[in-house]
Amino acid sequence: MSVIAPFPAQGNRRPVATFDRMEWTRILDLYGRMVAAGHWKDYALRIDPDVAVFAAYRRHTERPEVRIEKRPALRLKQGAFSLVGEHGQLLKRGHDLGGVLAPLERRLMRLVGP
Repeated sequence: MSVIAPFPAQGNRRPVATFDRMEWTRILDLYGRMVAAGHWKDYALRIDPDVAVFAAYRRHTERPEVRIEKRPALRLKQGAFSLVGEHGQLLKRGHDLGGVLAPLERRLMRLVGP
């Protein structure tokens, strides 16, 4: 016989770290511009109870070039968002996603002259 598992009650559910719609829009906008510029070719998304990670790759066979992490447990301390480099070094951390993505945005800026 089959066993029917009950749906967990509201009080029994664990919160899961996720990107909200505005954060996701900002990340995918940056990703699209980086793909158009030829920097990135692939991405991965990992959602865990304590961390949400967006990883961007130059090629799909190597380590991610950058990881954008959201850890809600750190929102009152150093900030929920962090930018992690290819070798695991912490590049930027903060409360605002725009400030954390600023080093990547600077890569896309080019001087246009006459």
